[in-house]
Amino acid sequence: MWTPLIRQFRHHLKLEKSLSDNTIEAYSRDVEKLADFSEREFPGKSPLDLELEHLRRFVNALAKLEISPFTQARIISGIKGFYRFLMYEDRIKEDPSQLLEAPKLGRKLPDTLSFQEIEQLLEAIKLGDPEGHRNRAMLEMLYSSGLRVSELVELKKGQVFGEIGFLKVVGKGNKERLVPVGKDALKYLKLYEDHVRVHQTPTRGHEEFVFLNRRGQKLTRVMVFLIIKKTAEKAGIHKNISPHTFRHSFASHLIEGGADLRAVQEMLGHESITTTEIYTHLDRDYLRQVLTDFHPRK
Repeated sequence: MWTPLIRQFRHHLKLEKSLSDNTIEAYSRDVEKLADFSEREFPGKSPLDLELEHLRRFVNALAKLEISPFTQARIISGIKGFYRFLMYEDRIKEDPSQLLEAPKLGRKLPDTLSFQEIEQLLEAIKLGDPEGHRNRAMLEMLYSSGLRVSELVELKKGQVFGEIGFLKVVGKGNKERLVPVGKDALKYLKLYEDHVRVHQTPTRGHEEFVFLNRRGQKLTRVMVFLIIKKTAEKAGIHKNISPHTFRHSFASHLIEGGADLRAVQEMLGHESITTTEIYTHLDRDYLRQVLTDFHPRK
């Protein structure tokens, strides 16, 4: 009974939810873990027969395996998605996972850069160096538009609308969104295109990608990570910096400047606004200034 329902669940995630193959595989594995546990502990019970108490015993078993709270929470999320699917298909009348609790997670924020540190890092890139034009354009774009590194390396020439200052980005689950791109990012992108990209011969199949390596192939995420690490060392910045640091700084600086949280959510491509809320780690001085400026009894 488990196998056909898991197969239908996979189709649902692909066709109805438009999730990526990696996400579908992860959700499937989560449900398969429950299936293995159920067949061992509750022989004869189908997924349609399980109740909250059965699911809680599964969660308790996960905790005893000493896997991280984050992994436990992800597995529980997959189980909840599976039972929402069964409700959607009218296979069950009540969702037994509705009251299933995930472990409490502490939210560790990645390092962020101040605007001065962003400028310091960008200025450390010498346009006369090999790949200098490309690297400056890439980092300007990461900070200007808050792109994920995967979105940056997959960016194609036809997705850049410089005349109106927007990028058409393909994010998680192949969902497209339009994000604004700043004038500086567009300026350095044009310098890269005019002085470097135009002289490169792309490898077959890589002709449309904006950012190429020396061999004419699109960059990998690891390569972007290494470029940022090396640039941070040159700039004398000793924080733990990654491509996501630029995305985090982009969102933090917008919110600190008074941007609407939902606008930031849209630009980042977050499905839920609760994900965007991790970027609201505003310092106490800023919060105190907001109170002073706007509270009637300041």
